[in-house]
Amino acid sequence: MNRLQRGQFCAAVALALSPVSQPLAAQAPSAESATVLPSVEVVGRQQSGTYHAEEASGTKTELPLRELPQAVRVMSRQTLDDLGAARVDDALDYVGGVSRQNHFGGLWDNIAIRGLAGDINNGMSLLRNGFSGNRGFNAPRDTANVERIEFLKGPAAALYGSTEPGGTLNIVTKRPLWQAAHSIEGYVGSFGLMRGALDSTGPIGKDVAYRLNIAAESRDGFRDFVDSDRFLFAPALTWRLSASTRLDYSGEWLRHRTPLDRGVVAIGTTLGAVSRERFLGEPADGKVTVENQSHQVVLEHDLSERWTGRFALSYKTGKVQGFSTEAQAALEADQRTLRRQRRFRDYDSDDLAVQGELVGRFKAGRLEHELTLGSEAYRFDMDQLMLRVNPSLASPYAIDVLQPVYGQAQPLPLPNTNTHEEQRNIAFYVQDVVKLGPQWRLLAGIRHDRYQQDLLNRRTGLSTAQEPSATSPRLGLSYLPTAQWTLFANAGKSFRPNSGTNAGGRAFDPEEGDAIESGLKWERADKSMGGTVAVFHIRKENVLTADPANAGFSIAAGEVVSKGIDADFSGQLSRAWRLNASFTYNEAYVERDNTLEVGGRLLNVPRVNASILLLYEGVVGDARFGLGGGLTHTGKRLGEARTQTQAAAGAQAFDLPAYTLAKIVAYWRASSRLRFSLDIDNLFDKTYYTNSFQRTWVAPGSPRAITLGMQAKF
Repeated sequence: MNRLQRGQFCAAVALALSPVSQPLAAQAPSAESATVLPSVEVVGRQQSGTYHAEEASGTKTELPLRELPQAVRVMSRQTLDDLGAARVDDALDYVGGVSRQNHFGGLWDNIAIRGLAGDINNGMSLLRNGFSGNRGFNAPRDTANVERIEFLKGPAAALYGSTEPGGTLNIVTKRPLWQAAHSIEGYVGSFGLMRGALDSTGPIGKDVAYRLNIAAESRDGFRDFVDSDRFLFAPALTWRLSASTRLDYSGEWLRHRTPLDRGVVAIGTTLGAVSRERFLGEPADGKVTVENQSHQVVLEHDLSERWTGRFALSYKTGKVQGFSTEAQAALEADQRTLRRQRRFRDYDSDDLAVQGELVGRFKAGRLEHELTLGSEAYRFDMDQLMLRVNPSLASPYAIDVLQPVYGQAQPLPLPNTNTHEEQRNIAFYVQDVVKLGPQWRLLAGIRHDRYQQDLLNRRTGLSTAQEPSATSPRLGLSYLPTAQWTLFANAGKSFRPNSGTNAGGRAFDPEEGDAIESGLKWERADKSMGGTVAVFHIRKENVLTADPANAGFSIAAGEVVSKGIDADFSGQLSRAWRLNASFTYNEAYVERDNTLEVGGRLLNVPRVNASILLLYEGVVGDARFGLGGGLTHTGKRLGEARTQTQAAAGAQAFDLPAYTLAKIVAYWRASSRLRFSLDIDNLFDKTYYTNSFQRTWVAPGSPRAITLGMQAKF
């Protein structure tokens, strides 16, 4: 499909929206009022909304965030809109404690929270409406159907089981509203960007409401030969079965197609000799396709005024398929010849999960309780088939990184990996939030997981299994000395199973984490602004490290530590100004390992990062406008793991340089139904690098990019 055809396709589909959804009970009007509600701004790119949130559904409590003994940052729909964030990845630099990680050649999202990232198969700890959203293979997430993103900092294993101790994302999707509203959006921008989006919602009769989000996008991209296209279709339904019973459905189908792009290489430890635009793969490989389908059904029933039952089911699939040519090892001695490896991947994953919960709100003596009793089970299956070419062949499949020549004969990949993995889990959990009095809040929770993992190597016929169990407690306490201030502290444990087997063919013990956190929260009296500052210390054990007795194998004996301070601040400075700001200082390092430098930093985690987004809104005649900007700073990061041998020899570490980026955001609201927007990213056209895995896989950031948009409501 050429650029003109893609543009016609996007314009024809026309998509993307953004409201602030309400709890279902608040959304559902009476049968009489459902047909006479006036039209309000509930869809489309927002203006005059809020950055500050008072609650987060991922905490599984109605306790206001200001009183919760945990650091939680909620990125509202308004923040996403002001940032012009079409993908979740576009917003991550504006949250404290977040650092970018290897994104698998641009095929999925991956971050670390408080210095700790997920494993190679699952990536970061991520939930979608309270269900695991990152098992298997998942394309970069679109924001067209995203209502908000909740960053639940610290261990969440007491509620959700297998997670990272640094934190977990919960993506909350848009839900149907009980009033008809529709919007259409279109965008054009630098590097061939064309995007369209549709958001439509309203009642279907008196008891059913729908929502439909569609988005289509194509980009030529700033990298040579690296264009992409994506399509999102996300329907949702709400059905009021009775005055006390509600049924919700949320679906999503996402297809993302782009060449797998490992980025640029460093010459020695220096970046910049190879242009940020230069592609070191092979254009003839074409695109890799990532497809996801997700279906979630939630049934809620109010058993009484105090007790609510909830049953939920989630089914998700993921597929990755395509050829790629990827840099391997280091440059040759001439410092310009790079051996490459051609690969073919055919990956599939299926994830079925069910949850059941009983929530009660009651008083026992003088104490007020919000008690959650829950159970969860899931079945996850993953198939990985890879073919690849050995790069050590006599006639290497190589490229000159300074003067590349494309189109050489492509070798035929041969069988390399063919595995089938099955995971089964059943868990029980309980959480109690207690109001001990006017000034004290106690949160206590515990979860027990019984896990089963089976791995079959279809090439060798070898199969392995493990059945670990884990108990994950959490305890937190808040003190509210005034109506605006909160002191809090919490501690918790986490676990996460390791994939693969050791030299003896046995499965690895799961990773185990311990985390403590304490901090201070503030919220203005009118609840329009608030902030959190927290200090943390995390230790994670059973991290995979090289087996000193068996070359090429691993053992679960490593240990890492992350400690520091992070802060988030957001809200309305005044009626005309709104602000989002963050700061992080993070020491994340190797505590114990067989090959990596002890005391060495963790990959891609800066000591310092910070951000600020400031927007001013005003009125000229009958029109409204907004003008603002943002700054993000990311400090120097380790770009390639450093071994003990390299450190002892005094070899220079490979670091990614620090960078500071500026952006401009603006809009002009010509009428209540028509709006125009302008976004300029990387205003000063800085050359920077977002993440790496090794010095031959370094991801460069985008040059200056300008995006013009039009949003219409009807």
